[in-house]
Amino acid sequence: MKHETRTQEPAGAQLRQWRERRRLSQLQLALEVEMSTRHLSFVETGRAQPSRDLIIRLADYLDIPLRARNQILLAAGLAPEFEETGLTAPEMAEALAAVEHLLKAHEPFPALAVDRHWNMVAANGALAVLTEQIAPYLLEPPVNVLRLALHPDGLAPQIVNYEQWRSYILHRLDRDIELTADSGLAELRDELAAYPGSANDNAPAGRAPIALPMIIDTVAGRLSFMSTVTIFGTPRDITLSELALETFFPADAHTMQVLRSLAG
Repeated sequence: MKHETRTQEPAGAQLRQWRERRRLSQLQLALEVEMSTRHLSFVETGRAQPSRDLIIRLADYLDIPLRARNQILLAAGLAPEFEETGLTAPEMAEALAAVEHLLKAHEPFPALAVDRHWNMVAANGALAVLTEQIAPYLLEPPVNVLRLALHPDGLAPQIVNYEQWRSYILHRLDRDIELTADSGLAELRDELAAYPGSANDNAPAGRAPIALPMIIDTVAGRLSFMSTVTIFGTPRDITLSELALETFFPADAHTMQVLRSLAG
């Protein structure tokens, strides 16, 4: 188990940045956490030192990620609240077993687990239908699934509605960066945005769907998927809080039939 330590801004300055990131005024936040605006102002400017209880109350309301909460506590001279357990540690065995069970249960449809930077942690056997035509070097660990999706040597040439899917991924990263202030995600977004557009201009015309599918040409033919992202509901560990499962579902009857036939 480990805690991230690094040179950082004072606790009050970090709390102010998170408040501004959530687009709240001092008055709005002070009312919600039942403290005076004057006290909040003193905390943010460093004229008052926040207590552990106050930091936790503010972090809960501002929905600050567990990793950032630890950084604020450390900056305030307090012990961190959350452990960060390595994926290979014995303490993670039960959680990873649950992840593997969920991935396996989703077959014959593709599913994978990723960390906070969208690096693949685990995947089920059905994912192979999406990766068979990808350049081998992109499949060497650590495998970043968003890089796989948009890289010219990845899925990009196969995705029929590439421009729509590219916009969706970049928008999702923008939202994640806004929520987490994660510099690693910002770097990943810059890399993905620099990839060339218009990899495939064969997207079918017609009425826009109510949810965006990924339409992709595979060795098994043209398939269409919808996806969902699932996270652990009540994590008390940083690593676990940053794990997510992305599961793909057939967006049409043809895709469902093909995947079931591939599974035998």
